[in-house]
Amino acid sequence: MAGIGFALRKLARRDDLLGILQGYAHSAFITSGPWMFTILALAAINLIGGDLVGAEELRRFRVVIIYNFCFSAVLTGPLVMVATRYLADAIYARQVDVAPGMLLATLGLSYGASMLTAGPFYLLFSGLPVAMMAGGLVNFLLVGGIWVVSIFLSALKDYVAVTVAFAAGMAIGLVAAAVLGAWTGPAGMVFGFSLGLAVIQFGLIARVFAEYPYRVSRLFAFLDYFRRYWDLALIGLTANLAVWSDKWIMWFCPEREVVSGAMVIYSAYDSAMFVAYLTILPALTLFTVNIETRFFERYQAFYRDIQSHATYDQIARNHRDIVAALMESARNLIILQGAVSAVSIFLAPGIVGALGLQYQQIGMFRFGALGAFFQVLFLFCTVILAYFDLRRRNLAVQVLYLFLNAGFTLAFSDLGFAWYGYGYFLASLIAFAVAYLMVADAVRRLPYFAFVANNPSVR
Repeated sequence: MAGIGFALRKLARRDDLLGILQGYAHSAFITSGPWMFTILALAAINLIGGDLVGAEELRRFRVVIIYNFCFSAVLTGPLVMVATRYLADAIYARQVDVAPGMLLATLGLSYGASMLTAGPFYLLFSGLPVAMMAGGLVNFLLVGGIWVVSIFLSALKDYVAVTVAFAAGMAIGLVAAAVLGAWTGPAGMVFGFSLGLAVIQFGLIARVFAEYPYRVSRLFAFLDYFRRYWDLALIGLTANLAVWSDKWIMWFCPEREVVSGAMVIYSAYDSAMFVAYLTILPALTLFTVNIETRFFERYQAFYRDIQSHATYDQIARNHRDIVAALMESARNLIILQGAVSAVSIFLAPGIVGALGLQYQQIGMFRFGALGAFFQVLFLFCTVILAYFDLRRRNLAVQVLYLFLNAGFTLAFSDLGFAWYGYGYFLASLIAFAVAYLMVADAVRRLPYFAFVANNPSVR
């Protein structure tokens, strides 16, 4: 995350209120911009869509967008993780001339994989009208492309351009969906929303080429990283499967809605969980600022001094500084997210009512807010494992979270409506506890991992 880290540290060093506010705003857009703008745009389309098309057609539009976002995230997850590592290494080695070629290659692979998977699904199993089918496939390609271009978001130093691209794209998508929806129905809404996604994707691509103005070369050089970092690819796959596994299982509960062909959904569960996810936005913002400023500086000092043959006392001092930075970040994160979750759970009836949801979703929302609380702490742990390059541990906790989330959700879905969401909460809690133990052990033995376990020369 070289670009965002550079920008955040620059803003933090200004030591004034405006710099701090800009830093947090930038962090919010980078960490949560894609899904935040998407959720807000979808919420707005839902509000106005009922007057443009019928309720059944609006639901058809909604399910196409949800399917595209979740399945494209899973499909591109391995590619995104491996390509991110390749780009990070290239930036560290000051060989960023590979960036334009890698961008084009990853986009091409994303489009190709999307055509081979989403294409047959929409054609053979969706049961949608032809126009809607075509709109859904175009939308899938664009969403997958945005996941891929997002690799570069944290590397771009021009955070204003990134923010403007997302804001403008979703505003255009909202207006276009309303205009085309009123004119041609749900297919027009999908194409209109896709227009906004296209603005985002191609705006970011243009920004990447402006940031890295090099000749396109070595397009597929990064593919060698799949052999070296196969565990990263699996992390990308399992992490996305884990996040969506409870929703997919709930799509087959007795209250599910068959929208079209093989496309089923359970709107009550999905909407309650999506709103619950919004509660972690402040924590994600705070987490990114803390990690990319205070923690990163100490992390960098630890490894830089080792490379400079520092004394044992200096290394031990740096180790203590890392532990202190992590403890402070974790404390701030728990206090902030704990407060937000507690308020959300307490005010759940009001929040659900204000958003136009059904009151029977209050229980799901409360379990969702609790689950999101532990999920963001789980995310904190996995990012720390990634910083210390402990990929096997990271993969182990991601696989554990996947099986827990799927297993508990399946088990509690048989107990009836009152237990919906409890599986996600319990899975997040246990996965966080295991991940925390792994991180605590790794941080405690950090010098051992630096000198022995992660040292290629002693293997």
